[in-house]
Amino acid sequence: MATISTQTRSTIPYPLAVAGVLFASICFGLVPFFSRGLTEQGVAPYAVAFYRYIVTAILLLPVLIIHRNAWREIAWGLSAGAVMGLGWIGYVTALETLPASTVGVLYMTYPVFTLIIAWALFADTPTRRALFASGLITLAALIAGSPASVPIQHIPTLLMSLAAPIGFGFGICVLVHRLSRIAPLARIASVSLGSVLGLLPLMLNADVAKLLPQGHSDWILIVGIGLVTALVPQLIYTICSPLIGASQTAVVGSIELPTMFAVGFLAFGEAITTPQAVACALVLGAIAITRSRTTRTLSTVIAKEPNR
Repeated sequence: MATISTQTRSTIPYPLAVAGVLFASICFGLVPFFSRGLTEQGVAPYAVAFYRYIVTAILLLPVLIIHRNAWREIAWGLSAGAVMGLGWIGYVTALETLPASTVGVLYMTYPVFTLIIAWALFADTPTRRALFASGLITLAALIAGSPASVPIQHIPTLLMSLAAPIGFGFGICVLVHRLSRIAPLARIASVSLGSVLGLLPLMLNADVAKLLPQGHSDWILIVGIGLVTALVPQLIYTICSPLIGASQTAVVGSIELPTMFAVGFLAFGEAITTPQAVACALVLGAIAITRSRTTRTLSTVIAKEPNR
Protein backbone atom coordinates (compact mmCIF):
# COMPACT_ATOMS: atom_id res chain seq x y z
CA MET A 1 0.00 0.00 0.00
CA ALA A 2 2.91 2.34 0.71
CA THR A 3 4.17 1.83 -2.82
CA ILE A 4 0.77 2.56 -4.28
CA SER A 5 0.46 5.67 -2.16
CA THR A 6 3.85 6.96 -3.28
CA GLN A 7 3.01 6.37 -6.91
CA THR A 8 -0.29 8.17 -6.52
CA ARG A 9 1.46 11.17 -4.96
CA SER A 10 3.88 11.42 -7.88
CA THR A 11 1.27 11.13 -10.63
CA ILE A 12 -1.58 13.35 -9.36
CA PRO A 13 -0.79 17.09 -9.07
CA TYR A 14 -1.98 18.90 -5.94
CA PRO A 15 -4.49 21.14 -7.81
CA LEU A 16 -6.02 18.07 -9.45
CA ALA A 17 -6.35 16.37 -6.06
CA VAL A 18 -8.14 19.44 -4.69
CA ALA A 19 -10.45 19.38 -7.70
CA GLY A 20 -11.11 15.70 -7.05
CA VAL A 21 -12.19 16.32 -3.45
CA LEU A 22 -14.32 19.26 -4.62
CA PHE A 23 -16.01 17.13 -7.28
CA ALA A 24 -16.61 14.24 -4.87
CA SER A 25 -18.12 16.55 -2.24
CA ILE A 26 -20.48 18.07 -4.78
CA CYS A 27 -21.57 14.54 -5.73
CA PHE A 28 -22.30 13.78 -2.07
CA GLY A 29 -24.41 16.92 -1.92
CA LEU A 30 -26.58 15.66 -4.80
CA VAL A 31 -28.11 12.93 -2.63
CA PRO A 32 -31.38 14.89 -2.04
CA PHE A 33 -31.98 15.12 -5.80
CA PHE A 34 -31.88 11.36 -6.34
CA SER A 35 -33.45 10.51 -2.99
CA ARG A 36 -36.52 12.69 -3.34
CA GLY A 37 -36.89 11.73 -6.98
CA LEU A 38 -37.19 8.07 -5.94
CA THR A 39 -39.49 8.62 -2.95
CA GLU A 40 -41.80 10.71 -5.15
CA GLN A 41 -42.09 7.63 -7.38
CA GLY A 42 -43.30 5.60 -4.41
CA VAL A 43 -39.97 3.97 -3.49
CA ALA A 44 -39.69 3.36 0.26
CA PRO A 45 -36.92 5.25 2.14
CA TYR A 46 -35.20 2.01 3.18
CA ALA A 47 -35.11 0.92 -0.47
CA VAL A 48 -33.51 4.23 -1.44
CA ALA A 49 -30.84 3.67 1.22
CA PHE A 50 -30.32 0.11 -0.02
CA TYR A 51 -29.81 1.23 -3.62
CA ARG A 52 -27.20 3.76 -2.56
CA TYR A 53 -24.97 1.12 -1.00
CA ILE A 54 -25.63 -1.99 -3.10
CA VAL A 55 -23.51 -1.03 -6.12
CA THR A 56 -20.41 -0.37 -4.04
CA ALA A 57 -20.97 -3.50 -1.95
CA ILE A 58 -21.18 -5.76 -5.01
CA LEU A 59 -18.25 -4.25 -6.92
CA LEU A 60 -15.91 -4.27 -3.91
CA LEU A 61 -16.91 -7.68 -2.55
CA PRO A 62 -13.78 -9.30 -4.05
CA VAL A 63 -11.68 -6.93 -1.92
CA LEU A 64 -13.26 -8.35 1.23
CA ILE A 65 -12.59 -11.88 0.04
CA ILE A 66 -8.91 -11.02 -0.43
CA HIS A 67 -8.74 -9.56 3.10
CA ARG A 68 -10.92 -12.23 4.73
CA ASN A 69 -8.20 -13.03 7.30
CA ALA A 70 -8.88 -9.65 8.91
CA TRP A 71 -12.31 -10.91 9.95
CA ARG A 72 -12.40 -8.95 13.21
CA GLU A 73 -11.94 -5.64 11.42
CA ILE A 74 -14.40 -6.66 8.72
CA ALA A 75 -16.96 -7.54 11.42
CA TRP A 76 -16.57 -4.06 12.89
CA GLY A 77 -17.02 -2.57 9.42
CA LEU A 78 -20.16 -4.62 8.81
CA SER A 79 -21.59 -3.46 12.14
CA ALA A 80 -20.83 0.18 11.42
CA GLY A 81 -22.37 -0.14 7.96
CA ALA A 82 -25.57 -1.67 9.33
CA VAL A 83 -25.98 1.20 11.79
CA MET A 84 -25.29 3.74 9.05
CA GLY A 85 -27.67 2.18 6.56
CA LEU A 86 -30.55 2.02 9.04
CA GLY A 87 -29.83 5.56 10.18
CA TRP A 88 -29.97 6.83 6.62
CA ILE A 89 -33.64 5.83 6.45
CA GLY A 90 -34.42 8.78 8.74
CA TYR A 91 -32.55 11.14 6.42
CA VAL A 92 -34.43 9.96 3.32
CA THR A 93 -37.76 10.07 5.17
CA ALA A 94 -37.16 13.67 6.23
CA LEU A 95 -36.36 14.69 2.65
CA GLU A 96 -39.84 13.59 1.61
CA THR A 97 -41.51 16.47 3.47
CA LEU A 98 -38.82 18.91 4.62
CA PRO A 99 -36.58 21.30 2.64
CA ALA A 100 -33.27 19.80 1.54
CA SER A 101 -31.45 22.77 3.08
CA THR A 102 -32.96 22.16 6.53
CA VAL A 103 -32.30 18.42 6.44
CA GLY A 104 -28.80 19.14 5.14
CA VAL A 105 -27.94 21.32 8.14
CA LEU A 106 -29.19 18.62 10.52
CA TYR A 107 -27.19 16.04 8.61
CA MET A 108 -24.02 18.07 9.05
CA THR A 109 -24.27 17.66 12.82
CA TYR A 110 -22.50 14.31 12.51
CA PRO A 111 -19.17 15.73 13.82
CA VAL A 112 -20.93 16.47 17.13
CA PHE A 113 -22.12 12.87 17.43
CA THR A 114 -18.70 11.65 16.35
CA LEU A 115 -17.09 13.47 19.27
CA ILE A 116 -19.68 12.17 21.74
CA ILE A 117 -19.43 8.56 20.58
CA ALA A 118 -15.63 8.66 20.38
CA TRP A 119 -15.45 9.94 23.96
CA ALA A 120 -18.10 7.54 25.32
CA LEU A 121 -16.99 4.33 23.58
CA PHE A 122 -13.32 4.82 22.83
CA ALA A 123 -12.15 7.29 25.53
CA ASP A 124 -11.10 9.74 22.81
CA THR A 125 -11.19 13.13 24.56
CA PRO A 126 -12.17 16.02 22.23
CA THR A 127 -10.06 19.16 21.98
CA ARG A 128 -11.30 22.61 23.01
CA ARG A 129 -11.43 23.69 19.41
CA ALA A 130 -13.54 20.66 18.51
CA LEU A 131 -15.91 21.40 21.40
CA PHE A 132 -16.26 25.02 20.27
CA ALA A 133 -17.00 23.92 16.71
CA SER A 134 -19.55 21.42 18.03
CA GLY A 135 -21.26 24.26 19.85
CA LEU A 136 -21.53 26.23 16.60
CA ILE A 137 -22.93 23.22 14.76
CA THR A 138 -25.45 22.57 17.53
CA LEU A 139 -26.55 26.21 17.39
CA ALA A 140 -26.94 25.90 13.62
CA ALA A 141 -29.11 22.80 14.06
CA LEU A 142 -31.31 24.56 16.61
CA ILE A 143 -31.78 27.53 14.25
CA ALA A 144 -32.54 25.35 11.20
CA GLY A 145 -34.86 23.05 13.14
CA SER A 146 -36.65 25.60 15.31
CA PRO A 147 -40.46 25.93 15.17
CA ALA A 148 -39.89 29.27 13.44
CA SER A 149 -38.21 27.45 10.55
CA VAL A 150 -40.06 24.11 10.52
CA PRO A 151 -43.82 23.57 11.07
CA ILE A 152 -44.44 22.05 14.48
CA GLN A 153 -46.04 18.92 13.00
CA HIS A 154 -42.78 18.14 11.15
CA ILE A 155 -40.52 18.33 14.21
CA PRO A 156 -40.75 14.52 14.84
CA THR A 157 -39.67 13.87 11.26
CA LEU A 158 -36.81 16.31 11.67
CA LEU A 159 -35.68 14.56 14.84
CA MET A 160 -35.87 11.24 12.98
CA SER A 161 -33.39 12.61 10.45
CA LEU A 162 -30.78 12.78 13.23
CA ALA A 163 -30.49 9.00 12.96
CA ALA A 164 -28.28 9.57 9.91
CA PRO A 165 -25.62 11.77 11.55
CA ILE A 166 -25.66 9.51 14.62
CA GLY A 167 -25.03 6.51 12.37
CA PHE A 168 -22.27 8.29 10.48
CA GLY A 169 -20.70 9.39 13.75
CA PHE A 170 -20.58 5.80 14.94
CA GLY A 171 -19.20 4.67 11.60
CA ILE A 172 -16.42 7.24 11.66
CA CYS A 173 -15.43 6.21 15.17
CA VAL A 174 -15.26 2.57 14.14
CA LEU A 175 -13.16 3.42 11.10
CA VAL A 176 -10.73 5.47 13.14
CA HIS A 177 -10.40 3.15 16.12
CA ARG A 178 -10.99 -0.32 14.66
CA LEU A 179 -10.39 -0.38 10.89
CA SER A 180 -7.08 1.41 10.45
CA ARG A 181 -5.21 -1.88 9.93
CA ILE A 182 -7.01 -2.95 6.76
CA ALA A 183 -6.71 -1.48 3.26
CA PRO A 184 -8.82 1.56 2.35
CA LEU A 185 -10.92 -0.28 -0.24
CA ALA A 186 -11.57 -3.05 2.27
CA ARG A 187 -12.93 -0.45 4.68
CA ILE A 188 -15.29 0.95 2.06
CA ALA A 189 -16.34 -2.57 1.09
CA SER A 190 -17.08 -3.73 4.65
CA VAL A 191 -19.10 -0.64 5.53
CA SER A 192 -21.09 -0.75 2.28
CA LEU A 193 -21.82 -4.46 2.65
CA GLY A 194 -22.86 -3.91 6.27
CA SER A 195 -25.35 -1.27 5.16
CA VAL A 196 -26.80 -3.64 2.59
CA LEU A 197 -27.10 -6.48 5.11
CA GLY A 198 -28.71 -4.19 7.67
CA LEU A 199 -31.35 -3.07 5.18
CA LEU A 200 -31.87 -6.46 3.54
CA PRO A 201 -34.54 -7.74 5.99
CA LEU A 202 -36.66 -4.67 5.26
CA MET A 203 -36.23 -5.23 1.53
CA LEU A 204 -37.20 -8.92 1.74
CA ASN A 205 -40.36 -8.22 3.74
CA ALA A 206 -41.53 -5.26 1.65
CA ASP A 207 -44.17 -5.05 -1.03
CA VAL A 208 -42.55 -5.03 -4.48
CA ALA A 209 -44.46 -1.84 -5.29
CA LYS A 210 -42.45 -0.04 -2.60
CA LEU A 211 -39.12 -1.19 -3.96
CA LEU A 212 -39.31 -0.10 -7.60
CA PRO A 213 -40.05 3.29 -9.21
CA GLN A 214 -43.31 3.60 -11.11
CA GLY A 215 -41.71 4.76 -14.34
CA HIS A 216 -39.09 2.69 -16.14
CA SER A 217 -37.18 5.86 -17.01
CA ASP A 218 -36.72 6.53 -13.29
CA TRP A 219 -34.34 3.58 -13.03
CA ILE A 220 -31.69 6.15 -13.88
CA LEU A 221 -32.24 7.57 -10.39
CA ILE A 222 -31.36 4.20 -8.85
CA VAL A 223 -28.21 3.96 -10.95
CA GLY A 224 -27.41 7.58 -10.16
CA ILE A 225 -27.73 7.31 -6.40
CA GLY A 226 -25.44 4.27 -6.38
CA LEU A 227 -22.80 5.59 -8.76
CA VAL A 228 -22.98 9.40 -8.64
CA THR A 229 -23.44 9.83 -4.88
CA ALA A 230 -21.58 6.79 -3.56
CA LEU A 231 -19.16 4.59 -5.53
CA VAL A 232 -17.52 7.15 -7.84
CA PRO A 233 -17.07 10.00 -5.32
CA GLN A 234 -15.95 7.57 -2.61
CA LEU A 235 -13.18 6.23 -4.82
CA ILE A 236 -12.11 9.73 -5.85
CA TYR A 237 -12.11 10.79 -2.20
CA THR A 238 -10.04 7.76 -1.26
CA ILE A 239 -7.39 8.70 -3.82
CA CYS A 240 -7.34 12.48 -3.41
CA SER A 241 -7.88 13.10 0.32
CA PRO A 242 -4.43 11.89 1.46
CA LEU A 243 -2.76 14.05 -1.18
CA ILE A 244 -4.12 17.34 0.16
CA GLY A 245 -4.34 16.50 3.86
CA ALA A 246 -7.27 16.17 6.24
CA SER A 247 -7.45 19.90 7.04
CA GLN A 248 -7.73 20.98 3.42
CA THR A 249 -10.11 18.11 2.72
CA ALA A 250 -12.47 19.33 5.45
CA VAL A 251 -12.50 22.88 4.10
CA VAL A 252 -12.91 21.91 0.44
CA GLY A 253 -15.44 19.20 1.35
CA SER A 254 -17.69 21.72 3.07
CA ILE A 255 -19.01 22.58 -0.41
CA GLU A 256 -21.41 19.68 0.17
CA LEU A 257 -23.77 21.74 2.32
CA PRO A 258 -24.14 24.64 -0.17
CA THR A 259 -24.69 21.98 -2.84
CA MET A 260 -27.66 20.66 -0.83
CA PHE A 261 -29.01 24.21 -0.64
CA ALA A 262 -28.58 24.60 -4.41
CA VAL A 263 -30.36 21.29 -5.09
CA GLY A 264 -33.30 22.39 -2.94
CA PHE A 265 -33.50 25.76 -4.70
CA LEU A 266 -32.90 24.69 -8.32
CA ALA A 267 -34.49 21.22 -8.40
CA PHE A 268 -37.36 21.63 -5.94
CA GLY A 269 -38.00 25.38 -5.93
CA GLU A 270 -37.28 25.71 -2.21
CA ALA A 271 -36.63 29.24 -1.02
CA ILE A 272 -33.60 29.68 1.21
CA THR A 273 -34.75 31.41 4.38
CA THR A 274 -32.65 33.65 6.59
CA PRO A 275 -32.46 31.05 9.42
CA GLN A 276 -31.28 28.41 6.94
CA ALA A 277 -28.62 30.75 5.54
CA VAL A 278 -27.41 31.61 9.05
CA ALA A 279 -27.30 27.92 9.97
CA CYS A 280 -25.31 27.15 6.83
CA ALA A 281 -22.82 29.91 7.63
CA LEU A 282 -22.36 28.57 11.18
CA VAL A 283 -21.67 25.04 9.94
CA LEU A 284 -19.17 26.22 7.35
CA GLY A 285 -17.54 28.41 9.98
CA ALA A 286 -17.22 25.47 12.36
CA ILE A 287 -15.58 23.37 9.64
CA ALA A 288 -13.13 26.17 8.80
CA ILE A 289 -12.27 26.73 12.47
CA THR A 290 -11.53 23.13 13.32
CA ARG A 291 -10.18 22.00 9.95
CA SER A 292 -11.24 18.68 11.38
CA ARG A 293 -9.63 15.29 10.77
CA THR A 294 -13.15 13.94 10.44
CA THR A 295 -15.17 14.92 7.39
CA ARG A 296 -18.12 13.87 5.32
CA THR A 297 -18.81 10.29 4.41
CA LEU A 298 -16.56 7.77 5.78
CA SER A 299 -14.30 7.99 2.75
CA THR A 300 -12.31 10.84 4.29
CA VAL A 301 -11.36 8.68 7.25
CA ILE A 302 -10.96 5.71 4.96
CA ALA A 303 -8.52 7.60 2.77
CA LYS A 304 -6.44 8.99 5.62
CA GLU A 305 -2.93 7.66 6.18
CA PRO A 306 -1.78 6.73 9.70
CA ASN A 307 0.46 9.71 10.46
CA ARG A 308 -1.44 12.37 8.54
